[in-house]
Amino acid sequence: MKAQYKVEQIMTEETKAVVSVVMGSDSDYPVMENAVTTLRDFSIPCEVILTSAHRSPDRTATFAQKAAGRGIKVIIVGAGMAAHLAGVIAAQTSLPVFGVPIDSSSFFGLDALLSTVQMPGGVPVAAMSVGKAGAKNAALMAVRILALTDDDLHERLDDYITSLADNIEEKQKTIDEKSGNS
Repeated sequence: MKAQYKVEQIMTEETKAVVSVVMGSDSDYPVMENAVTTLRDFSIPCEVILTSAHRSPDRTATFAQKAAGRGIKVIIVGAGMAAHLAGVIAAQTSLPVFGVPIDSSSFFGLDALLSTVQMPGGVPVAAMSVGKAGAKNAALMAVRILALTDDDLHERLDDYITSLADNIEEKQKTIDEKSGNS
């Protein structure tokens, strides 16, 4: 009973979270953890929700319909195989939804990728790349959206982007030393 109450509480009460990281299976967490870590690196409060378009459709509908009212601004959804979860959520909310295809079948995530990108007109889901890079990029896209109205976050995002370029410069120095480039 406690678990069910907690679920209802999460889906109905306002939280501090502004981003929801949603998964269709607990086996997706090793991939989706990259989204959670990236959001936390930017000090963006997030929640992690487990729900399934097929195994718990009522739970999924409740989550999607109540997310905006609870203060959620962006939803990141990881799902494998048929990967209907992002589309089902996007059909029931006006919030931006990013789909992260999970490599969980013998098709190496191609099935999930195709399911994620094949949304009918009027039900937008932004599709990320398959796997961990997709989860990280979904979080970074959420950061970019939230930074539009948060100057401090925008500055931290700019610093992050600069650090990526600086990292390449440092790696070039290492390559130059190893290869004898002048």
